[in-house]
Amino acid sequence: MAKRESIKSEHEELKLFNSRSLVAAVIVFIAISGIVFRLFVLQVEGHEHYTEESRKNYLKAIPIPPVRGLIYDRYGVVLADNRSEYVLEIVRDSVKGKIEDTIARLEKIIKLSDKEKQKFYQKMRRQSRYQSTLLRGGLTEKEMAVFSVNQPRFPGVSINVRMERYYPWGEIAGHVLGYVGKIDKRDLERVDRREYKGTAYIGKSGIEKFYEKRLHGKTGYRVIEVDAHGRPQKLEKEEDPIVGEDLFLSLDMKLQITAETLLKGKKGAIVAIDPTNGEILAMASVPMYDPNLFVNGISHKNYNALRNNPDRPLYNRAIQGGYPAGSTIKPIVAMAGLHYGVVSPATRIRAPGYFQVPGHKHRYRCWNKRGHGSVNMNYAIAQSCDVYFYSLAYRLGIDRFAPFMKKFGFGGKTGVDLPSESAGLMPTREWKRKRYNKTWYPGDTVNIGIGQGFWITTPMQLASAIATLSMKGKRLKPRFLHAVRKSKNMPETIQPPSYLPEIKVKSSKMWKTPIGGMVNVMHSGYGTARRSGAGAAYKIAGKTGTAQVFSIGQKEKYNARRLAKKLHDHALFVCFAPAYDPKIAVAVIAENSGGGSHVAAPIGRRMIDAYLLKRYLVPDNKKEGLKGSRGKQEKKKQKKNKETP
Repeated sequence: MAKRESIKSEHEELKLFNSRSLVAAVIVFIAISGIVFRLFVLQVEGHEHYTEESRKNYLKAIPIPPVRGLIYDRYGVVLADNRSEYVLEIVRDSVKGKIEDTIARLEKIIKLSDKEKQKFYQKMRRQSRYQSTLLRGGLTEKEMAVFSVNQPRFPGVSINVRMERYYPWGEIAGHVLGYVGKIDKRDLERVDRREYKGTAYIGKSGIEKFYEKRLHGKTGYRVIEVDAHGRPQKLEKEEDPIVGEDLFLSLDMKLQITAETLLKGKKGAIVAIDPTNGEILAMASVPMYDPNLFVNGISHKNYNALRNNPDRPLYNRAIQGGYPAGSTIKPIVAMAGLHYGVVSPATRIRAPGYFQVPGHKHRYRCWNKRGHGSVNMNYAIAQSCDVYFYSLAYRLGIDRFAPFMKKFGFGGKTGVDLPSESAGLMPTREWKRKRYNKTWYPGDTVNIGIGQGFWITTPMQLASAIATLSMKGKRLKPRFLHAVRKSKNMPETIQPPSYLPEIKVKSSKMWKTPIGGMVNVMHSGYGTARRSGAGAAYKIAGKTGTAQVFSIGQKEKYNARRLAKKLHDHALFVCFAPAYDPKIAVAVIAENSGGGSHVAAPIGRRMIDAYLLKRYLVPDNKKEGLKGSRGKQEKKKQKKNKETP
């Protein structure tokens, strides 16, 4: 029998339809609510954002690079200037035909390197077709004349003027000033990119790099309205750029030229500091280089010549060079002995020409093989008796020696306002264990007692330390920045000195003996630099030093004639004057030049004479350029200070 089919219930069908309709209505309601909410976000909450985005479609901000600030010496002599540079630029939208064809035709009348073309295409792809793109800079008068005659054949190509950095003194003070160069990707990682839109140059080294923010200024903007194709229509608003600040350095350019002249034909460094305020009066590092070579990109030939030069002219010896301090630090070692009560000014030590650590056979020799006999502190400094300071360092011990020297700045950066300063090295027990995994021996202490062994210092550290000694413990941070000028019509703001922790010893009378010993170095009948001190119109406090480049065996003798020049001793000298009212402190290092008393001391004396007696070594062809705008003003100020009781 067949199965009977059931008839559908109309009530059930209606119930199912209503439930489905309700679900559909809820879904539609949610969707409409989402759309309404999104419209609310777009029209109300995001109104300003999307209005601004819309404006960007027809408004373009074109950066206006600021003019870089100038750099002067303390008397207003221009050290870093801006000069007009004529450049070849192309507006892509105005060029007829292919841009490659235009450049190919340009090459027939103006020389273009592959690097210049490559950079042009890179910039062109990033810029609007209506913006001007640099193709070639540094056009000569001949090239400009040739292009001017042919300009009708090159629509969209024009000669424009840009500002270029220029160092009028060439290699003089090059290590101080540093140089600017074209901005690259690494530079953009360390600056605010918005401030460098439209800017071609940035400080790469020296003062130019250290004070980049001050010198660069603030970028301006020109906002223009463009059509749908990006074609300029009208100017909406313009914000002028703010020029960079002008910097007045503490350098005395006449003294700077004198320092570099005195080192001519040598390798080495000179640092001269005003100990009363920390201002650096001169800083020479020889050999030198011309910073102008780097401004528009140095050629491979010139760069390789500098980089491969064995004398390393790019190396700033004054703040990066690591040297043994030699005997120049003996007055400071004497101060440590007095402070810790290890010796007194009258304490006598027998100096037979060598020193032995008790219980050891090794002899640490003195430069005077016959010995100095029985010597006190004054005579030991004046005669630079090694045995006295071997003994003193041994009795002090490294745990007192190193911390005291660190107070004078050894083993740490001085904080001078230049990049890439070296900290040198003041060795300790911990340092040797970490560096060599070895124990510190008494002989290690003996060696650093005369500035040898592991101890490494820089000329800047030596100058700063001797300036501190001259001020009897008052420390000032070495600096180049003397004054700042916001704009040409504003007065300069003199920068205040920066004080470092003062060195305090048990008695202020303790400074007298080491300084007196340094005076006797120059002016007594037994001083090692008495020839350099002869006839001086003022008292000089000085200390000679001779630093060995390599160790000599117990039974070996030092013979310069049989050694390569690079193995000869370094000549060192530190001094300040007038001895009891210091105005200048100087550190001199002449690499591989022999004894400090014969080579470095005469250089130090000439530096002091130049500054205090105005006996500068300046060629006649440079004297006219040294008449700075602040010279008379500075002289009046100095005269007033002298008259003030």
